[in-house]
Amino acid sequence: MTEETPGFDEKPDVPSDAAPEDAAQEAESADKAGSAPAGDVQDVALQAQLDQVRTALNERTADLQRLQAEYQNYRRRVERDRVTVKEIAAANLLSELLPVLDDVGRAREHGELVGGFKSVAESLETVVAKLGLQQFGKEGEPFDPTIHEALMHSYAPDVTETTCVAILQPGYRIGERTIRPARVAVAEPQPGAQSAKSGSEDEAKASDEESGGPDEG
Repeated sequence: MTEETPGFDEKPDVPSDAAPEDAAQEAESADKAGSAPAGDVQDVALQAQLDQVRTALNERTADLQRLQAEYQNYRRRVERDRVTVKEIAAANLLSELLPVLDDVGRAREHGELVGGFKSVAESLETVVAKLGLQQFGKEGEPFDPTIHEALMHSYAPDVTETTCVAILQPGYRIGERTIRPARVAVAEPQPGAQSAKSGSEDEAKASDEESGGPDEG
């Protein structure tokens, strides 16, 4: 009878033909299986960081676009103010020259614009035109209180509305800015002329109806 020797554990049977490489592969597979959940967590964390970066980028892009729009508005406002200041300065200067231009105009009307005076006057008119000064006001145009100043008033049978019949002083403007209205004499339709005209037309119409129309003989 055989007695068991105490203190020794039985070892599992290992095939004698098992290679060390197979054991290493099995251990590596077990390591990969155990580390897979950790990789998924890392991917989720990276995706969250990427979303944060994209959100921050969109916010910064929106801020940049807003600043660019504000800068463009500022540039346009500055340019508009610059043009306005230039027009005001030119208007102030040219306003002082209007009496001289009036004298030149009167001299031209009376045939006194001759010799050296004519050359100087034409040079002055050229310079003020380059600065943007424009003359306006013509006889026969309808009266407009925004650009005309009526100094004389009369009635005329040959007008159908308030009309400028004489230009006493021409008006001047720079661009859309009027620096002096045209001073004019105006004429309105003769009182009762319109009523008389309407009465004549009514009588002629009634006569045509009684005779059977203007085409009947």
